[in-house]
Amino acid sequence: ALASTGMSEPASVHKPSAPQILPHHIKKNLADRSYEKRKSAALEVERIVKECNTEDKKDRERINMIINVLVNEYAYSTQANSRKGGLIGLAATAIALMDDISGYLRLLLPPVLKCFEDQQSRVRYYACEALYNITKVARGSVLIFFNEIFDGLCKLFMDLDMDVKNGAQLLDRLTKDVVAETETFNVDKFIPLLRERIRVKDPFIRQLIVGWITVLDSVPDIDILSHLPEFLGGLFDMLSDVNKDIRQQAYSALQEFLHEIKDNVKLDLGPMVGILVKQCEMKDQFTRLTALCWMYEFIELGKIKLLPFLANMLGVVLLCISDEEEEIRLKANVTNKQLLRLVESTQEKFSIKALLNKIMNHLVNKYVPTRLASLQWISMMLAKKPDTMFKHLPKLFPCLLDTLSDPDDKVVRLDLKVLARICINKEHFDIVLNNLINRFKCDRKLLETRGSLIVRQLSVLLDGESIYRAFASILLKEVDLEFASLMVQTLNLILLTSSELFELRGLLKNSLTSKQSRELFIQIYQAWSHNAVSTFSLCLLAQVYELASALVQHMAETEVTVGFLMQVDKLVQLIESPIFIHLRLQLLEPHRFPFLLKSLYGLLMLLPQSSAFACLKNRLDSVSTLGILNTGGTADSKIASKGPKKIGTEIDVKLILQQFREMQLKHSERRRHVFKQHSLRRRQRDEKKSSKYQKSESKKPG
Repeated sequence: ALASTGMSEPASVHKPSAPQILPHHIKKNLADRSYEKRKSAALEVERIVKECNTEDKKDRERINMIINVLVNEYAYSTQANSRKGGLIGLAATAIALMDDISGYLRLLLPPVLKCFEDQQSRVRYYACEALYNITKVARGSVLIFFNEIFDGLCKLFMDLDMDVKNGAQLLDRLTKDVVAETETFNVDKFIPLLRERIRVKDPFIRQLIVGWITVLDSVPDIDILSHLPEFLGGLFDMLSDVNKDIRQQAYSALQEFLHEIKDNVKLDLGPMVGILVKQCEMKDQFTRLTALCWMYEFIELGKIKLLPFLANMLGVVLLCISDEEEEIRLKANVTNKQLLRLVESTQEKFSIKALLNKIMNHLVNKYVPTRLASLQWISMMLAKKPDTMFKHLPKLFPCLLDTLSDPDDKVVRLDLKVLARICINKEHFDIVLNNLINRFKCDRKLLETRGSLIVRQLSVLLDGESIYRAFASILLKEVDLEFASLMVQTLNLILLTSSELFELRGLLKNSLTSKQSRELFIQIYQAWSHNAVSTFSLCLLAQVYELASALVQHMAETEVTVGFLMQVDKLVQLIESPIFIHLRLQLLEPHRFPFLLKSLYGLLMLLPQSSAFACLKNRLDSVSTLGILNTGGTADSKIASKGPKKIGTEIDVKLILQQFREMQLKHSERRRHVFKQHSLRRRQRDEKKSSKYQKSESKKPG
C-alpha cells in the first residue's frame, strides 16, 4: 500500500517476517496433542499480545497478524489439535487485550463461532470455552454478534456430548448476565431469529428460548412486550410439550406477559387475536384452555376494538363450548356470554355477514351445545339488527329450516324461537309458514316426527289463531291433495290434543255466538274440507252439530278406506278425552242438541264392529233414548226444505256443506286418477280408444 503511493517506509519501522509473528516453539506447541503444551503456548501468546498492547505501545498491526495466524493456521486447520490450539490461543489473546478487545472482536469471534459446528466434540467444547472467555472480557461489546452467538448456543444445546452441553449452559448464563447489565441490546434485530428458532421442537432449544424470553422480559430497558405477536404462538406451542418443565416455564412466561398486557392499555391486541384463535383449535387441552383464558381477558380489555375479529373469535368459542374437557366448556360458555354482551351493547359497526357465515357453519355441528349457542346468536342478532338480518334471510332461512330436523328437542325449540322472531315481521310471517309447509311436503318424516312440536311451539311463541288461519289459507290453495289431507289431519289432531291451543279451542267453541269465532271456524273449515274426519271433528269442537250431522250423511257416500276408519277410531278415543267433555254433557240434553245425537249415531253406523264401535255405543247407550224420538228427519232434508239456513244468523250451512262436497270430489277424482295410472289394463284400454279415435278422425273428409 505504501509503495503504491510513491512513499518509502521509514528506516526505523521494521515489519516482522511471518516466522517472527509467533516464535516457532509456540506455533509447534499450539498444535501439540498434549493439552498442557497447548496451554503453555497459549500463555506465551497472551504474554506477547500484552507486550504489544501496553499503554506506551499499541502495536495493532502485530496483534492483527497474531490473530490472523491463530485463525488461518490453527482455528481453520484440518487438524483437530491445531484447531484446539487456535481456539485456546484466541481466548488467550482476548484475555491479553482486556479493555481494548472491542476493536478485535470481528477477527476473534467468527472462527470461534464456526467451530461450534466442528465434527470433533472436544473442538466444540474448546470453542464454547473460548467464547466464554472472550465474552467475560468483552462483556457488552460481544452483543454486536448476539444473533450469531444465540444461533451457536442453539447448536450447542442440542449437542450429544454432555461436556459441550455443560459448557454451553455456562456460556448461556454468562451471556444472559451481559445482556441484563447492558443498555445497548438490539431486540429488534434479535426478534426475527427468535421467531424462527421458537418453532424448533427440540426440548433443549425450547428451554433455552423460554429462558431467554424470560430474561429479556425482566430487563427494564428492553421492550419485548411490543414484539409479543412475533413469538406468542411459539410459546403456546410449548404448552403441549411432553416435558413438564418446559410446559411450566412456558405457562409462567405467558402468565407474566398477560399480567403486563393488563397494565399496558396502549398495547394493540389485534395482532395477537389470530394467534389465540388458532391455539383454541389445538388438540392439547391445556393449550386450548390457556388460549381461552387469554381471549376472555382480551375481550375484557379490548372491548369494541376487537369487533373486527369477532367472527373468528366466536368461531372457536362455539367449538370449545362442546369440548370434552369440562373446564374448557365452562370457560368457553363464559367467554361466549361475554361476546354476546359486547355485541348487544355496542353501537359500533361490524361485519354481520362474516359473523353469520361462522354461525351457520356451526349450526350443523355434531354437538348440541354448539348448535344451541349458534341459535342464541342468531336470535340476538335478529333482535338487535332486524333490518340488516332480514337482508341475509335468503341464505339464513334454509339453514333454520334444516335445523328443524335436528334430533335434539332443545335445538328444535330454540330454532322455532328464531323463526318466530322472524315471523314478528308481518312481511316475513307468510314467507316462513309457506316455507314450513313446503318443507313438510318435501320431508314427510319431519312432519311425522316433529310436526306436532313445531306447530305447538309456534302457537305458543306467536299466536295459535294466526298460525291456524295462515295454515288454512295456504292449504286451501294446495295442489297436492294427498299432502293437504295429511297436513289437515296432523293440524286437527294437534288442535284437539295440545294444551298450547287451549285458547284457540275456546274461540272455536263460540262459533255460533261470536263473529270472530265464526269467521275463524269458516276459514279453518274450508281448508279442513281436505279431510272428512277432520272436518267432522272440527264441527263437533265448534258445536256446529247440524253441519256435523250433514257431513256424516256425506261420508257414507264416499269410499270408506282403512285410513278413514283409523281416523274415525282415533276420533272416538278423543271424544272420550277431556277436550270433548262439553260434548258429553250436552248428550244429556237431546232436546237442545238433537243433531249432536244424530251426528254421533251416524258416526257409530259408519264404524264396523270394533273396540271403537263398542266404546261409542256404550257412551250413547248411557244417554236416554227419549230425546232421539223427538229429532225425526235428517239434517239434509231439513236444510233442503227450509232453504239456506243460517245458524246464529252467520253460518250458511248449505253453502259450506257444498264447499266440503266440492273439495271431497276433488279428492275422489285424484284417487281415481292415481288408480288409473297404476292400472295397466285401463291404461291399455284408453290407449286403444285414443288410437281408434285418431284413425276415425283421419278418415273423415277434410
